[in-house]
Amino acid sequence: MKLIINGEAIDVPERIRTVADLLEHFQLNKKIAIVEVNACILQKEQYATATLNSGDRVEIVHFVGGG
Repeated sequence: MKLIINGEAIDVPERIRTVADLLEHFQLNKKIAIVEVNACILQKEQYATATLNSGDRVEIVHFVGGG
């Protein structure tokens, strides 16, 4: 499936069906992340049920600590 993630066209495995699957694929599932799908910001509770379709535009923002 092809998604537009943070402005870049990326092919992801077909097993990725939800936002939660996508975050796990990119190893972001244990981090604080804000996800927007097709210009709609999702609540964390929606990640497991929000389905993705080929061509969806996904923006992922995650926080990185540092000093």
